[in-house]
Amino acid sequence: MLRKILNTQENADIIKDLIEGILDMKIQRISVNPYVVKNQRYLPEEEKFGVVDVRIKTFEHQEYNVGIQFLDGKHLQTKIALYYLYVHSNQVCYGDKREISKTITINFLDFPYQYKSSEYHKIAILNKFRTIDFKEAEAEAHIIELPKFNILDQKKITKAEQWIGYIQGENQKLLKNIIDENKYIERLDKMVQTYWEHEKI
Repeated sequence: MLRKILNTQENADIIKDLIEGILDMKIQRISVNPYVVKNQRYLPEEEKFGVVDVRIKTFEHQEYNVGIQFLDGKHLQTKIALYYLYVHSNQVCYGDKREISKTITINFLDFPYQYKSSEYHKIAILNKFRTIDFKEAEAEAHIIELPKFNILDQKKITKAEQWIGYIQGENQKLLKNIIDENKYIERLDKMVQTYWEHEKI
C-alpha cells in the first residue's frame, strides 16, 4: 500500500521528511527511482519488501541511495543484506549516467529482534554479516524495532520519533498529536485513508 502511494515524484517531499528524520540529515534534492514498481513482477519474493528507492543529495553535496522496507521475522539478516544489495546494484539500471554512490537502507521491524537491548534504532554495518561478503567500505543499514519504541517526553518529540510513532501506530493520542504537528504525516495519513476507502478486498 505505501509503495503504491509513495512511489511518485509528487510525494517525494513526504519521503524526504521521513528520511531527514530517521537519518538526521538535511536533503537538498530527492528523486524517486521507478525501478521497483516498474519491475516488481519480476522480483523474487524476498526483494518485494521495499517501499521506496530514492536518490538524495544533501546540502553538503553528498549523494546517497536510500531504500526503505518493512520486514517479517524469517531469515532477517539475509533479507536485510539482499535488500541492501538490490538497492545498491540498481544504480546501474536508471540510465541517467549517475555515479555509483553509497547506499543506506532503513528497515522497519514489527517484532523485537535483539532481545538483549532496549534500543529501538540501531545502525548495522553489513560488512560484519557473515552470510555475505560486502565490498563496499560501509554498507549501512538502519534497523528500527517498532515494538520497542516508546516516547518518554511527548512535549519534545523529534521528527524521527514522529515518523516511527506514526508507523508503529499503537498510541492513538500520540498519533493524533503527530498528525496535527507534521503536515507531511498528515497528508500521508489522508492518502492512506483514501486508499483503503477505495481498495477492494
